[in-house]
Amino acid sequence: MMQRLHLVFGGELVDPSKNVFKNVDDIHVVGMFPDYASAHNAWKAEAQRTVDNAHMRYFIAHIHRLRDEESAVSFTEELG
Repeated sequence: MMQRLHLVFGGELVDPSKNVFKNVDDIHVVGMFPDYASAHNAWKAEAQRTVDNAHMRYFIAHIHRLRDEESAVSFTEELG
């Protein structure tokens, strides 16, 4: 069975209409999740917890999309 890893993270944005973090050192890494459903639940909990701050945003990164299981070396491994 293939894992579909997802990373949930967020932080305060400079401007709520853009995806630029105010301070990347303050990015909150919620965690890595084995499927979209559990990542979505974690994202939703953090988004609801910070709903009163319009500058706070949380995101789900589809880590599995960075990997190509069919090739011997993935695109990201070639960058290093």
